[in-house]
Amino acid sequence: MKPVEIIGVASGIGARDPGCAAGADRIEQSGLVARMQQQSCDISWRTTLRTTASLAPLASIQALCASLAQKVCATIINGKRPLVIGGDHSCAIGTWSGAALALKEQGQLGLIWIDAHMDSHTPETTPSGAIHGMPLAALLGYGAPELVNIAAFSPKILPSHVCLIGIRSFESGEADLLRRLGVRIFFMAEVRQRGIAAVMADALAIAQRGTTGFGISIDLDAFSPEESPGVGTPVRHGLHHLVLDKVLRGILRHPGLTCLELVEYNPYRDHNQRSLRLIEDLLGAFCRQAQT
Repeated sequence: MKPVEIIGVASGIGARDPGCAAGADRIEQSGLVARMQQQSCDISWRTTLRTTASLAPLASIQALCASLAQKVCATIINGKRPLVIGGDHSCAIGTWSGAALALKEQGQLGLIWIDAHMDSHTPETTPSGAIHGMPLAALLGYGAPELVNIAAFSPKILPSHVCLIGIRSFESGEADLLRRLGVRIFFMAEVRQRGIAAVMADALAIAQRGTTGFGISIDLDAFSPEESPGVGTPVRHGLHHLVLDKVLRGILRHPGLTCLELVEYNPYRDHNQRSLRLIEDLLGAFCRQAQT
């Protein structure tokens, strides 16, 4: 049984709508952890990291991700399972840099990226300049050196060890990069056609093949806006969380799961706290399965 340690990331400067900076604090204040502890879950909120206001956005994200990488790495090495709660998705650079660093002496890290977007732009291809659209490219070794070289090695993840699920909004520049690298993408059309269970089985095989451990990064905009309105960049026709939750329950008890990340919760857009209830369902499953 691995204790779960939550690392909050209170940052929205990588996003066009910075409201997700309040996401981690809102989840902590909701009493979720206390309710999970009452169910005998071995979980604690370790810390919440924040950006440095005096720094420019790129420098601030670099510093934040470097600190996050250290904390994720230390948590894994100490025999615990980190649960990173963002914040915008640029924090993934820190999360998975830390996880890859913790496993570096043993082998490679696999990653399942559940998102409406590819998040694989570089400064040369991005139409918006938003850094939360760049983290996967940086982890693969492409983009701004300040982000690519966090934890002093690159790439953090090999293209054959990562896959994306639920994609339905993207630009040609990032799609060209992932296509050139041979990254497997399960577009939403394929998920609807084959079913999420079959897609997740394939994704798990990819994340485990030739790796020592794997992680899962979940952007809340992967879900349909009707179920998860509390995001800055909603995209129609997404995943249904009850179906995904059922499939995830088996994966979350997998001994190879090293870390889980949940990002882009924007409480200012969360009508009737629907996204917050979705988060509680997902994290409750993670905690319960971490005990088995």
